[in-house]
Amino acid sequence: MELYGYCIMTIHIHLIFRSANGDPSGLIRDFKGFTSRKMLKAIEENPQKSRKQLMLWMFERSGKKNSKVKLRQFWQQNNKSIEIWSLKVFEQKLNYIHNNPVETGFVINPIDWKYSSARNYGDND
Repeated sequence: MELYGYCIMTIHIHLIFRSANGDPSGLIRDFKGFTSRKMLKAIEENPQKSRKQLMLWMFERSGKKNSKVKLRQFWQQNNKSIEIWSLKVFEQKLNYIHNNPVETGFVINPIDWKYSSARNYGDND
């Protein structure tokens, strides 16, 4: 995965990436599988997580609604993929994802959002 931009929000994630092997769908599938196993394990094994049982129950409930899921569903089944075919579209999408925390009211400046590549593109001296 060649990652060009990202923004991790409280309930979703935005990525601008390129699949080095030309299989973006497979890459996202593998990314979601790997991260869901790691996150669910971290939740299960964290004794200090106050909402652990509620979260696990919700993931299990979602998993029961999806025949493709064995036990718990962490990520939504579908993605909102957009092909980026020009520099103009790239800049538009990058600005959109970097401004997501601003639009949500979490920060005033995109650079202030800790979980975003805006810091990599901006002047954060």
